[in-house]
Amino acid sequence: VQLQASGGGLVQTGGSLRLSCAASGSIFSVGHMYWYRQVPGKQRELVAAITSGGSTNYADFVKGRFTISRNNAKNTVYLQMNSLKPDDTAVYYCKAKVTSLVVSAYSDYWGQGTQVTVSS
Repeated sequence: VQLQASGGGLVQTGGSLRLSCAASGSIFSVGHMYWYRQVPGKQRELVAAITSGGSTNYADFVKGRFTISRNNAKNTVYLQMNSLKPDDTAVYYCKAKVTSLVVSAYSDYWGQGTQVTVSS
């Protein structure tokens, strides 16, 4: 199972970006999907989560600005980021709980990370 994240880049304060993360491989089912972020010297922090049924949760620092969504047919999770601030600058990672054709229990898989830089 692999997760491929994309969509990061450089944007000015107040701008928008949309991240995508697609899961592929010998997937049986995909459960919860997440977006995390990390800046150098700090722990990775949870940004948003979404269940397979579409229920969502957000960190307080992104509520009202970011939206997580998913396409179950494509095993893909998205993060629409609006009203971006310099403090949002980080490497963004996706994570998914996946059962595969080899491992029947849900296991965590991480994407490779995509850099988001917000200039002031």
